[in-house]
Amino acid sequence: MRWALLVLLFGANVSAFADTTGAKVEAGEKVFSQTCIACHGANGKGTIPGVKDFNAADGPLSKSDEELITNITNGFQSPGSPLAMPVKGGNPSLTEADIQAVLAYLRKAFGTAAAKN
Repeated sequence: MRWALLVLLFGANVSAFADTTGAKVEAGEKVFSQTCIACHGANGKGTIPGVKDFNAADGPLSKSDEELITNITNGFQSPGSPLAMPVKGGNPSLTEADIQAVLAYLRKAFGTAAAKN
């Protein structure tokens, strides 16, 4: 019984991050277009030097959802990059749901590498 409960809880947690369909992706696209596009570009390749390419197999989307959510939430400095991504992409009003939605959008739109969860 305990294993069944753990599997159920683990499955629910993973699905919250893994949802790359429907309304969550649409909401994430809206967040991306309002907050992220200025630096990351509509094509995900970056518009300014130092911004990592979302399309690259070894790019940001090769990281786990948990790591990316932490990086988006807290900001992140890529090794060797002259710029740091600001906390919540510079939009302090982003919620946890917004961050999860934008990640779902990123995976759907640019995810050439599978998430390592």
